[in-house]
Amino acid sequence: MATLYTKERKFMLKLAVFDFDSTLMDGETIDFFAQELGIGEEVARITEEAMSGRLDFFESLQERVGLLKGLDYEIVEKISHNLPYMPGAIETIAELKKRGLKVVCFSGGFRTATSYAKDILGYDADFSNALHVKDGKLTGLVGGDMMFNFSKGDMLVRLQNILGVSAEETLVCGDGANDLSMFAHAGTRVAFCAREILQKEANIIIGEKDLSLILDQL
Repeated sequence: MATLYTKERKFMLKLAVFDFDSTLMDGETIDFFAQELGIGEEVARITEEAMSGRLDFFESLQERVGLLKGLDYEIVEKISHNLPYMPGAIETIAELKKRGLKVVCFSGGFRTATSYAKDILGYDADFSNALHVKDGKLTGLVGGDMMFNFSKGDMLVRLQNILGVSAEETLVCGDGANDLSMFAHAGTRVAFCAREILQKEANIIIGEKDLSLILDQL
């Protein structure tokens, strides 16, 4: 769990970017949706394959969302608004903002969850995907900001350019293979209860479901 950064450098951090599913939230939003249709195990299996880097993220997202076709949007919203947030998430974000950081959420999941959680958890902005809805039901289609393996890294670089923040001034935190692209552009890389593929690229590894443990490393 050691960090590569000295106490003097901790004050350089200006931007923190967190994944949502299994990082800020305890679970995978799409898996909760799938349970409503009785296909929870099937979708969870695909999710695990994607997060472990064994499936292309774009293809896996399309496949999983396709399986949700016909689900009532009212159910989607209800689930999205009642998700279990990760222990320590609120406290960690509040402390980082107190230290002067901008805190952002990048998610390969969905705006129904990330936009709703924004004011609860306290982050400044969220970038995620939108489920297509027609006649009150999911169509099985999806689009948005975080569709590909490269999406988080691409968005991070653009955000850094807008804010005038360098890689060394950036902290990123995630758990799965689709977080690798943003790890490539950050000096402080936190693998949170993460798959092995991400731990290999991290310089802080947290193995317990308590986000506040990150603060001990900064």
